[in-house]
Amino acid sequence: MGSNWEEFYANLPKPKDLDHSIKLLEKFSERAHNAKGIVLVTSGGTTVPLEYNTVRFVDNFSAGTRGSVSAEYFLEQGYAVVFMYRLKTLEPYSRHFTGQKFLDMLELKEADGKNSVAMLPEYSDRIAEVLVKYKQALKQEKLLQITFTTVAEYLWLLRAVCQALASFERRAIIYLAAAVSDFYVPPHEMSVHKIQSSGPPNISLQLVPKILKPLVSLWVPKAFVISFKLETDENLLIKKARDSLNNYNHNLVIANMLQTRKQRVVMVTKEKNYEIFLTDEQLEKGEEIEKYIIDDLVDRHSQFLKIQS
Repeated sequence: MGSNWEEFYANLPKPKDLDHSIKLLEKFSERAHNAKGIVLVTSGGTTVPLEYNTVRFVDNFSAGTRGSVSAEYFLEQGYAVVFMYRLKTLEPYSRHFTGQKFLDMLELKEADGKNSVAMLPEYSDRIAEVLVKYKQALKQEKLLQITFTTVAEYLWLLRAVCQALASFERRAIIYLAAAVSDFYVPPHEMSVHKIQSSGPPNISLQLVPKILKPLVSLWVPKAFVISFKLETDENLLIKKARDSLNNYNHNLVIANMLQTRKQRVVMVTKEKNYEIFLTDEQLEKGEEIEKYIIDDLVDRHSQFLKIQS
């Protein structure tokens, strides 16, 4: 079952809010036909529930940094963006002000026995810059955000988004930055209620089917498709990235090591490999490697659009 994507969808019930998401996608894609192009950015990790009434689940470390940053840069380049992200992970624009970072930018003022809040002057320019970009994206209706939590929700939503974007053909970019679980528990093998801790549980995991294959060949066959390969062993990195390109016949793999992913990536195409990296000085200045990744991809997409379909 793990290798058969059609069986996977047949055996996992669709999310309750999928029809609502599809309606949002249809309206958004109609408006987005005037944009330079449209990008699906997937972001964050997926959970694997261990119980039907879920208390426990298997998760991964992804906070959605790469996806949320990349979405901003695609918007700056004039693309409409469908940002498909794990609930409660980082989002475009608000990512700049998460947690205590935002509270540290504020100061309390007291007048006539009442407290008021003001922005510290040293942060006002930065916040105004981000706010302008966010308001512009909203005004131009170029950003749609939709959420998932589990791997099943992710895969149902991924297919729905791809089907909604198929009409854009070569103008569509699929940027698969989400960290998708490799394993799952089939519903018929899942405990209905919370697994009791009276003894060690025996949980059997199945392989999640490789969805990149139907995505590239069936759902969006004319789109510009980018996948990611994350490894902890550098000896495997390029080989696995190239194997992925050969197996699924998409356009590009962005390969990165866990330890250096914010400073260095390798762009793996059918013709060559090349690096994009930040110097230590650029890192210290707060530059983001995603800016250079998206600049490169936009150039590649422009060349891709010139090729006759």
